[in-house]
Formats: sequence, structure tokens, C-alpha cells
Amino acid sequence: MTGPKRDTILLNIPSLRLHNQQIAGTGCDSPGGLIKYLVAMQAQDYTGAKWSIGLRLPDATDADVEKAIADRAIVRTWLMRGTLHFVAAEDVHWILELVAPRIIAGSVTRHQQLDLDNGTFAHCKDIFLNALQGGKQLTRSDIYALLEKAHISTTGQRGYHILWWAALEGLICFGPQDGKQQTFVLLDEWVPKKKILGRDQALAELARRYFASRGPATLQDFVWWSGLKITEARAGLLAVASELVQFTVDGQTYWMPSDTANVCEKMQRIYLLPGFDEYMLGYKDRTAILHPQYAHQIVPWNNGMFSSTIVMDGRIAGTWRRTFKRGSVIIRPQPFVEFTDKQLEQFSAAADHYGRFLGMPVIIE
Repeated sequence: MTGPKRDTILLNIPSLRLHNQQIAGTGCDSPGGLIKYLVAMQAQDYTGAKWSIGLRLPDATDADVEKAIADRAIVRTWLMRGTLHFVAAEDVHWILELVAPRIIAGSVTRHQQLDLDNGTFAHCKDIFLNALQGGKQLTRSDIYALLEKAHISTTGQRGYHILWWAALEGLICFGPQDGKQQTFVLLDEWVPKKKILGRDQALAELARRYFASRGPATLQDFVWWSGLKITEARAGLLAVASELVQFTVDGQTYWMPSDTANVCEKMQRIYLLPGFDEYMLGYKDRTAILHPQYAHQIVPWNNGMFSSTIVMDGRIAGTWRRTFKRGSVIIRPQPFVEFTDKQLEQFSAAADHYGRFLGMPVIIE
């Protein structure tokens, strides 16, 4: 597996990732175009995931992202590693077909613990089809009520796992907002399948877009992010290796798109990232952007819940929190090292960007 090699002396991994992830300058002009470029974007936290889109599109607003969802340009569903992602409508079917079978197979033990068997899932499928066909949209509580009425318990995480299974089977996905509640719809009605890829084609396409949008990244990063077997991930990378540049740092081989290999400048800006942003979660090894001594501050309870982060010169430099009060958004920075006056000025500019996205004035405390 070879591609053109690159001298590592001038390479700056954080700067290249900021560029390729569309955080430092963007070549995309819409939420749908951005998500297609990124292949898929972490979306466990709905509010934070919308900001992950907004911070990469300087003029986008929260309403623009909601419109892209309502217009079916992007879809929210369970994908890589069985976690929630945004994905372009045209890509959701082939990515599900590629990654979902392994995820579902790996959940057998948990489903047995919850007393969820094939017969129960088949019954749930009939309920979903009957309740949602014809373009209907139901909230989670609506669906749980239907399941309970059919004597299918939704307690003890059973309801969550039923929805999770149905989404990974390609039966349902999230629909538009109903007030403050999200709805579910039938996937094939909401976004009919248009793109069909064979497995080898799908592996290559996933690898191509992952390394184009996340590079520099390693094969191990791709395996972790995609949830694929290493043999399949390697096959996907091999298929597109000629389109990439490879280089080695500390014994690790990194891959990135050849057309951005000359982006070497240091990014002298501060960015405010939400907790589950791809800049953190797009990689197994995060040491290029996060010093190990601060890792516990990003996942303080070691429970998989990531804090919102301050990125300075490409590296995680602190965390931030936000609250809403009287029509304003209050932002509280917690830098690892106290800001200089210039850095505080840059932080304020980043906070203002967030405020513009929300359409709200910002107060920094």
C-alpha cells in the first residue's frame, strides 16, 4: 500500500486537519454540501452537532441547518459505531449497507439481556410501517406509546434499542423537529435510495472521503472511526492510495489528500467546538491535538461525554460552557492556561461567530 511520500519537516498535523475538516476556511457553501464532503458528522448532541456545521460555514445559521434537515438534504440517524451522525441524504443508504450489519451482529448479547429477539423486532417493524407509512412523522413518545399498546415494553433501555435497531436496519431515521421534539419517519419514504454501490466501491468511497476530510490520519484512525474490520478498512485505503500522500511521524504512517499537502501555515486563530466535534472524534489517536495531561478535562467523568473545547493554533487549549439567559447566550471559557489579551480578543471573535449562528447576543463571563 503506497502513495507519494512527503517530507515531514514542514508538516503541521493540526493545521492540515483544520484545513481539511473545513474549520479553517471552507470550500463548502451549504449544510448539505458540507456533510457530503465530510461523509458523516457526529450528532449525538443535536444542538452541538448543528454548531459543528455552523462553525464550518461562516454565514450559516441554526435555521439554515434546520432547513437542510426539513428539506431532506441531510439526515440524522445511527451510523458509524452505532452512534448518531448527520449524513447526506444521497449517502445514507449505501453507508448503512456497509457498516450496519457488523454493528447489529455485535449487539446480540445486549439484545438478549433486554429480551429483544427476532420475533419482537419483526413485530416492531410491522408497527413502524403501519404507523409511519404515507409520510407520517411521530415523536419518540408517540412511538413508545404505540409499542406499549402492543404489549412491547420500552422500559430499561428497550425503547432506545428498538429505535436503534430499526434505524440501523434502514427502516427509520430522524425527521424534522416538532417543536422541541424530534420526529421519526420511514427512511425509504423520507429519502428514497438513489445511489447503489457495491461493497468494494463503498469501501473505496468511504476511505476516499474520510482521508480527504480528516487527513492527516492513520489506518488505525479510519478503522476506529468507521467501525470496519481492519482488513476492509485497509482494502478501502489501498483502493484510493494513489490519490493520497503518505508520511511517517514517530513510526506512524499518515495519509492525506495530495491537493492539500502544501498547507503548512500555523493557524493563528481560536475556534469554539462543541463536545462531539469530528475534530476530536474523527481519530483514534488524538495526541496531535490534545496533550495527554488535559485528556481528563475533555471527558471529565470518563463516560464518553465530551466537553465543548477551545481550539487554539490547532490544539485543544481549554473548554467552554454556554447557558441562555434573557435572550442572550452566556459563554464561560475555561482555558488550560490563562488567555493573553490577544487570545481573549480571538476568543471573543469566536464567541461572536457562535452568537451570529444562534441569532443571539453573546456575553462572556
